[in-house]
Amino acid sequence: MKDLTSGNETRLIFNFAIPMLLGNLFQQLYNIVDTIIVGNFLGKQALAAVGASFPILFAMISLLIGVVAGGTIVIAQYFGAKQYDNVKKAIQTIYIFLAIAAILLTLIGIPLTDAIFRLIRLPEELMPEATTYLSIYLSGLIVFFGFNATAGILRGLGDSKTPLYFLIISTFFNIGLDLLFVIVFKWGIAGAAIATVVSQAGAFLSLVIYLNRYHKLIHFNLPSWQFDRKIFWQSLRIGLPTGLQHTFVSLGMMAIMSIVNTFGTNVIAGYSAALRIDSLSALPAMNLSMALATFVGQNIGAGKPERVRRGLISTLLMSSAVSITVMGIVYLFKYPLMSMFTNDPEVVRIGAQYLVIVSSFYLLFTVMFTFNGVLRGAGDTLIPMFITLISLWLIRVPFAWYFSGIIGESGIWWSVPAGWGVGLVLSFLYYLTGRWKKMAVVGHRTPPADSTIASASASAAGASAASPASRS
Repeated sequence: MKDLTSGNETRLIFNFAIPMLLGNLFQQLYNIVDTIIVGNFLGKQALAAVGASFPILFAMISLLIGVVAGGTIVIAQYFGAKQYDNVKKAIQTIYIFLAIAAILLTLIGIPLTDAIFRLIRLPEELMPEATTYLSIYLSGLIVFFGFNATAGILRGLGDSKTPLYFLIISTFFNIGLDLLFVIVFKWGIAGAAIATVVSQAGAFLSLVIYLNRYHKLIHFNLPSWQFDRKIFWQSLRIGLPTGLQHTFVSLGMMAIMSIVNTFGTNVIAGYSAALRIDSLSALPAMNLSMALATFVGQNIGAGKPERVRRGLISTLLMSSAVSITVMGIVYLFKYPLMSMFTNDPEVVRIGAQYLVIVSSFYLLFTVMFTFNGVLRGAGDTLIPMFITLISLWLIRVPFAWYFSGIIGESGIWWSVPAGWGVGLVLSFLYYLTGRWKKMAVVGHRTPPADSTIASASASAAGASAASPASRS
């Protein structure tokens, strides 16, 4: 457990973000390894089928992810306030809710996979493999939620290293099972999905055993657990807007996928592979933002708003520098990166085109995500939800639909930075209002909101980037 309420802000946020970044990097490897093995050994149709599954999967789980995120902020604020009994109650409440929700979602989701793929106009030749992959993945939701909820809870307590160690082992286990099931046993696309589920189950169960032996606040003793309604509603108040935001974002991604699907297998496969690289490239900014959210949650809980301002400035500078570096790497190595997934020249060309357009605007996404980290850490998630929906549904989806009809699939790619730009402008303007300072779960008599935070953040944003960002 790590107390983030004292000490150098830059060092604390950086050191806290690195284990999370490594953890999410290895978690992304689950999907990337699946995609690389599927693309190289099963062909571009299987590659396209895997890619088409992920927007649907995210749509199904996004609401629950938001509630867990809300619970993590509640835990961080109670931990910062040293209210350890409430920390334990919050942890137990989140697990009980997730176990019930994951079982229900699995039972409802599997029978609907075929109908959903038809709704987004997936080409008929991709349907059998796509439904097989998604159905198997959904069968492992309870262990997926279990591990990711535990990782989120530990981050709220200031521990970003423990989940990393288990995730690294699990990722290498997943790679071995992928190779065994797909190449040796020749189970096809089902083998890739089974390897992922088995690996996630192993990571979660191993983490449970470890925490029961060595952790002070997290113990998996189910008969003694209690569901605390007050804490659940606090988590819901903070997490539901984020969950709804994720849900509408995922529905927007399904709408984008339905536009991509009209261009055929090559474009679907190229887009799917490029998204894996794009998701990897976004990890530094996203994890610095997550570290900042926990930092803000603890310091607001401890009644130290001046540290929030300094943490924001530090994160803006760090994440912008990393973003520019990542942009250069992706731009220079776009073709070798795409060639990892497939040797089909047309698929490689399409994916490289996506990467050139989108990577040129990574700085917009980075700065927006940093401001959103402050808002999430403060527990203010409602207005950011509306900002995300505006940038996605009023900008990106109409942009993609209209311009793809004029300039082809590249019109879909240009819609990404268009949405980020609008999202950043709106997020920054809302941050300047200072309303987020009043949304804490833990009551404190904080000093009246003055203009120092707003003016300092404005100068920080101007110094670090004249940029906008919003990953929708």
